[in-house]
Amino acid sequence: MKKLICIFTICGLALLSSGCNAQNDKPAATTVATAVRQETRPVLLTQTDFTEVASRTIDAVVHIKTEMTRLTPLYQTFFGMIIDRGVKRQTYNAFGSGVIISEDGYIVTNNHVVQDAERVFVTLNNKKVMPARIVGIDPATDLAVIKIEATGLQSIPFGNSDSARIGEPVLAIGNPFNLTSTVTAGIISAKARDMNIINNPGVESTIESFIQTDAAVNSGNSGGALVNGRAELIGINTAIASGNGYYTGYSFAIPSNIARKVSSDLRQYGAVQRGYLGVNVVEVTDDVAKQLGLEEPMGIYIARVIPDCAADRAGMRQGDILLKVNNMDVNSYASMMEEVALFNPGDEVDVEFLRDGKTRTARLKLLNSNGNTQIVRGGKK
Repeated sequence: MKKLICIFTICGLALLSSGCNAQNDKPAATTVATAVRQETRPVLLTQTDFTEVASRTIDAVVHIKTEMTRLTPLYQTFFGMIIDRGVKRQTYNAFGSGVIISEDGYIVTNNHVVQDAERVFVTLNNKKVMPARIVGIDPATDLAVIKIEATGLQSIPFGNSDSARIGEPVLAIGNPFNLTSTVTAGIISAKARDMNIINNPGVESTIESFIQTDAAVNSGNSGGALVNGRAELIGINTAIASGNGYYTGYSFAIPSNIARKVSSDLRQYGAVQRGYLGVNVVEVTDDVAKQLGLEEPMGIYIARVIPDCAADRAGMRQGDILLKVNNMDVNSYASMMEEVALFNPGDEVDVEFLRDGKTRTARLKLLNSNGNTQIVRGGKK
């Protein structure tokens, strides 16, 4: 059975880490030698030269090293007896990757790369090592922003992950096994994957809607870049599905649209401004569709509307089937959360839903988990 593994490296210790938010080339040539006339068809699959894309992005992916200390019990065996000798403070290191998103040193990475870190160091592609400070973290998306004091750095512009297509070629750039500046290639295998891998006690609503790729990533790639053929950042590499801790064909990245929103909020407020629809939902499988009298599975079933929250105020009811958010189809909990996660409390979002066989629309004013639209600010790091 394959397990999902967060892809960062640690030496010495393996670290584990009701409001309105209740949301569950050329055409083929004629062969003259055989004198057989062949029908000319357009070439649908083209080969992509990634050298230019790699050269434009590799310097913007950094190696991250963190330091943390732990108190370890000391014991001494004496004539068969175990004697407590107190504790010893030990230093441990963990390693991962990060992506420079601004020329003045802001870097986005995974929360699990820097969580519990007491010191953070960044190694640029030219081998220069610099200390970094943690600007903010978001356990709900497993994202974090750190900052180094530098200017004129190469960065990777954000692309639109909503526009990324299954089958599209991509590059994964990171630091697997502590090897710097490694580039691998693959395609987008799937989108909106909910893998249930973000495990943070106390986080009210985790947001998982991963881009799945077959680009090889391994331990140390966490926080690295997933880029498209236009040298745009479309994902932050986060995890692999593996039974042995090494890459076996499946890797997952946080969509860039989520990373853009989270990193912007962390830089501006120190905390993410997150809006909620205020609903409990059930995914519409084939069996659920039959029970609801639908001809085919579609949308998401609203199992409960939280009183006095966004959906309730807009007139949505239990039994409605949510079809679109912001004109984007939602056919899973993951896809719904991905779309809603792009907005702030106070933003108005258009939704489309099915009720009694008829399609309806509504405009919802999103609220935060406290049922209001006030700005939430994080503590200074």
